Amino acid sequence: MSEKTNALLSEITSPLQISAFPLPSLGVDSQPIYFSLVIPTYQERDNIQNLVKILSELLNQSIPGQYELIVVDDDSPDRTWEIAQSLMGEYPQLQVMRREQERGLSSAVIRGWQVANGSILGVIDGDLQHPPEILIQLLVAIKQGADLAVASRHVEGGGVSSWNLIRRFLSRGAQVLGLILLPGVLGRVSDPMSGYFIVRRACIAGVTLHPVGYKILLEVIGRGNVNQIAEVGYVFCERQQGESKVTWKQYVEYLQHLVRLRLSTGALGRVQKKINFPIGKFLRFGLVGLSGVFVDMAILYLLSDPTTLALPLTRSKIIAGEIAIFNNFLWNDAWTFADVSSKQQEWHQRLKRFFKFNLICLGGLALNVLMLNLVFNLIIRNRYIANLIAIAIVTIWNFWVNLKLSWRVTDVK
Repeated sequence: MSEKTNALLSEITSPLQISAFPLPSLGVDSQPIYFSLVIPTYQERDNIQNLVKILSELLNQSIPGQYELIVVDDDSPDRTWEIAQSLMGEYPQLQVMRREQERGLSSAVIRGWQVANGSILGVIDGDLQHPPEILIQLLVAIKQGADLAVASRHVEGGGVSSWNLIRRFLSRGAQVLGLILLPGVLGRVSDPMSGYFIVRRACIAGVTLHPVGYKILLEVIGRGNVNQIAEVGYVFCERQQGESKVTWKQYVEYLQHLVRLRLSTGALGRVQKKINFPIGKFLRFGLVGLSGVFVDMAILYLLSDPTTLALPLTRSKIIAGEIAIFNNFLWNDAWTFADVSSKQQEWHQRLKRFFKFNLICLGGLALNVLMLNLVFNLIIRNRYIANLIAIAIVTIWNFWVNLKLSWRVTDVK
């Protein structure tokens, strides 16, 4: 066996893509590495030692010398990474990465896979809620020909220990919604939100992954080249140490992930690739614009309706439109174009973006006013329907010109 140091693995910042071939041996063992198991952690100092001990005992019996454990810690305040590093002398198959530049469970898993040496890659939570003994059954499924082996709560032998009714409803509701949006992906597994699985490296090699939030299984199935899938039932246990990290945010990120995969893998995704149109940003821009519609409509009503101030329609529209523009800028800067605005946070940069956004949208507003009057006077004698049609016409104009002019990677110091 080669001498092994307790040095941490270097943090990786390259694109989230797995190489087709394992990295050169890192001196963990002279034998080829068959299985690499990533353990993403955050605030798990009370669990990590016990988990490493249990996993090592199991894998030493099953595939001695042919595995490695990779702890990827997101710079935990409780210094989980330090506890894991102290175990490396006792467990030669263990490696540790401390991430100081990135955060997120899904990206942590991919970073671990990027430094992995195994032809089989896996992930298990660091909180002992995933029973380690199920890992052996997953490995057996892979040896029997499966490309992907998933630990599932929703097949025979699976379940949850003490979830309340609300959490059960949210979990099942997320699954049903996923089946509606992505039947070709979620229809292949019973537990698409599982964070406990193993997969052949070849199935995801060379694919750039775009995980959102806590769960990466959707990415593996949706973007990988996965044929045969096996499922093994397991009972999800409540954690004994530490605090649960499951919040409403994880469900929101799950929905966001579904939409992103739907767009990238469906007909819209194929169109996007052909015309290089940022559909995801356009949809976010559209949602922000929808909030602006409500602002616009409310102000227009207060100013122009005969039962309120009864101001002239054109003047009311200009005021309502300008207030809606300000609303839209704030949301677009914080969300739609956050990838650019986060790098340009100086006040003069924000003011410059707002000035450009305002000018472009004022051009759209002029077009909007023209269309509103044309539709209202010539087609539909309903000011609100006419206004809605006018807004729809200028939405694409506003998005495309703002994309090219207002939110650009410039003036970055």
